[in-house]
Amino acid sequence: MGTVRRCAPVEGGVQLFRLAAVAAVLALVPLAAFAVPLAGQPAPDFRLLSPDKKIVTLGALKGHAVYVNFFASWCGPCNDEAPSIGALRAKYARSGLEIVGIDELDAPGEAAAFQKKYRGPYTVVAIDDSGTTGKAYGAIAMPVHIFINRRGVVTAYRIGQMDAGQIEAAIKDALK
Repeated sequence: MGTVRRCAPVEGGVQLFRLAAVAAVLALVPLAAFAVPLAGQPAPDFRLLSPDKKIVTLGALKGHAVYVNFFASWCGPCNDEAPSIGALRAKYARSGLEIVGIDELDAPGEAAAFQKKYRGPYTVVAIDDSGTTGKAYGAIAMPVHIFINRRGVVTAYRIGQMDAGQIEAAIKDALK
């Protein structure tokens, strides 16, 4: 079976279209295969490779606020968000924010190309070529945003495009 590419609808779109798109995706995806990390729960650890073949784990970032962003190079909203994510990374790096971009089920080399295209919006990029980490984080559509505090606890989870103000508010909550 081939890879299904899913992309969440653009924020501000017609509500009916959004509901229909989400319903269509959910009808195709066996939800029992996906977990959704809830606010107040520990974030699941992961072990992935970066494009330069380094091991990336959430556990290695303990003590930092972490923004995990599941993205794909082919996802329009992911491309729209990348410049804002890069700006917020620069703004909050000294406050202890780490941003991990997880390239979900993309073609080899696409994560590095995405990172280069947007001048490094992520502190670290990891490749989830098996989709296992995406399932553990409820990545049923792209993009997915998970904000984790310094203690490793999820503070916010969101599927779909977020604007810069929404992302910044969630980062501030994670940094508290």
